[in-house]
Amino acid sequence: MTEMGVSLCRGLQESDDIPRSRADNPTIGEVIAARFGRRDLMKGALAATAVATLWGPLGLVGGRKAEAAPATFRFEEVAAGVDETHHVAPGYRAQVLLRWGDPVVPGAPEFDAYHQSAEKQAKQFGYNCDFVGFFPLDGSNEHGLLAVNHEYTNEELMFPGMVRQDTKEQAFARMTRELVDIEMAAHGCTVVEVRRGPQGWEVVRDSRYNRRITAETPMRISGPAAGHRRMRTSYDPEGRMVRGTLNNCAGGKTPWGTFLTAEENFHGYFWGKLSPDHPEKANYERYGVPENWYAWGKFHDRFDVEKEPNEANRFGWIVEFDPYDPESVPVKRTALGRMKHENASPIVSRDGRVAIYMGDDQRFEYIYRFVTARPWNPKDRAANRDLLDEGTLSVARFNPDGTLDWLPLVFGEGPLTPENGFRSQADVVIEARRAADLLGATRMDRPEEVEPNPKTGRIYATLTNNTRRKPEEVDAANPRPNNAFGHIIEMIPPEGDHTADRYRWEILVRCGDPRLGEVGATFNPATSEHGWFGMPDNVAFDSHGRLWIATDGNSGKATGRSDGLWAMETEGPARGTSRLFFRCPAGAELCGPEFTPDDRALFLAIQHPGDDGEEWPAFGRPSTFDDPSTRWPDFEPGVPPRPSVMVVEREDRGPIAV
Repeated sequence: MTEMGVSLCRGLQESDDIPRSRADNPTIGEVIAARFGRRDLMKGALAATAVATLWGPLGLVGGRKAEAAPATFRFEEVAAGVDETHHVAPGYRAQVLLRWGDPVVPGAPEFDAYHQSAEKQAKQFGYNCDFVGFFPLDGSNEHGLLAVNHEYTNEELMFPGMVRQDTKEQAFARMTRELVDIEMAAHGCTVVEVRRGPQGWEVVRDSRYNRRITAETPMRISGPAAGHRRMRTSYDPEGRMVRGTLNNCAGGKTPWGTFLTAEENFHGYFWGKLSPDHPEKANYERYGVPENWYAWGKFHDRFDVEKEPNEANRFGWIVEFDPYDPESVPVKRTALGRMKHENASPIVSRDGRVAIYMGDDQRFEYIYRFVTARPWNPKDRAANRDLLDEGTLSVARFNPDGTLDWLPLVFGEGPLTPENGFRSQADVVIEARRAADLLGATRMDRPEEVEPNPKTGRIYATLTNNTRRKPEEVDAANPRPNNAFGHIIEMIPPEGDHTADRYRWEILVRCGDPRLGEVGATFNPATSEHGWFGMPDNVAFDSHGRLWIATDGNSGKATGRSDGLWAMETEGPARGTSRLFFRCPAGAELCGPEFTPDDRALFLAIQHPGDDGEEWPAFGRPSTFDDPSTRWPDFEPGVPPRPSVMVVEREDRGPIAV
């Protein structure tokens, strides 16, 4: 439970700040120290060899000037800062396409924040949009389907007269069954048909493809955990069906055209108190269950851990569904493991098998990879329907010599045996975190997105921050005991083989203000005062294989700038140079950057605008429905801020940033 006056977004980050992994696994800081020698690093002598080897081909040292290297991104940079609205690079147009409450399915009513109901919300665009996937129709770049995640809800910004409820003082006193049901309907996913017309992009309102998925939508459970006794509940005694998905963060798109949505902070939806003899006590404590962020357990027994002891095992998975088939039943693919999934990003390896990279978004947690047991079939879409039910889940160990080993989480191998409480592969995937603990995986600084570059095959992992790093874990190559700004790791599979057991790794950039020596940021010196950022989160690649980075956690107090979208060079002498392309309104986080295949349109999800009012000194107080820090994007009296999906285009309709 978060402190009074702290926003839910900030509370989510504080929860992620509480480490729940084994304390004796090596941290990434310890790995870096071992790689270069602790004595030299503690002296502060980061030698040129270490710089070139660890941080890439350049000695990227903040705070000094250098000649500008050739840049591949061609746009005039936005000025960093914070205010009530969004900003995009000159020469570009940013259009609001979908807002919280907009009608989605046929017969949906228009949005009215003062007369909302669960029935209405279940037909309207959900809250806090996150990952966005564009699925072309008939191969078109201007006509397709958007599949969008809805991560969580902010009751103080959604409901009139409401303040934060998950505090000791409030204890959900104002939350009713009706309001809880609205929250549940605002979670999940949305699928809408979109097309570009003469006036810009528009939603096809009565499309047969349009669909809402909520916290109550029936879903199938597949893979090793399906039917297992630990997945059975009074609602589902067979352990093969579950109601809903929640806290859907990032995701991915499969080569066969399905949508992957990642269940992240599922632990916060459960409440109650674990008794000493609770059958899942150790398992739930490893995941932070229950966290009591919402009042759902007050009205729905399945979210009360004492009344339904297995329900929490049915969340924390990757969910797959077909956006082209509105009647398809979503499937929780348990072979990919249970954790606080940030994403699930696929790439086809040389032999046709599919590798999916995933981050477990909490301090000191791990990076994972899943490789399918058989190749995908590009000629028969139906043949790939259950491809994600068989394969090998592995966890990353970063070695001091610059290599990375993928450690298989396979029942019966190594410590994953009955002697350690694992009696089947179902136990391994249900307790993937504990299995990774026992294998000795590297404890990372809050892994967010782990995304392969489709052009180069290199994988980029954003590590948002780790404010719980202890002084004794610090070294000159990883020098921040209170690492508030994060860094980005680059992983290199041998000859593009995403099934290999061993990769190479190096760090692309350490984030933060490079003008402050104590921060230790390593942006290319050519980066401008607007180009640096902290807290990297989601990433995307355009058709040229260029890296775009969205952030989560920048604010007036933390960095003097809003979150936004930055373009970063990864190759050549400009490597590590970053430029600000889009800036969010106050309190908002940028999520789900997604390009159309021709790069002429870029979709952006703007999540929780108006949140974190205390973090913007110009506002300086809690932001609520009645007194928000911004009324973006409508800016109409009485209309609250509304999470929205935007689409960005060049004014001359050319490809973006070229």
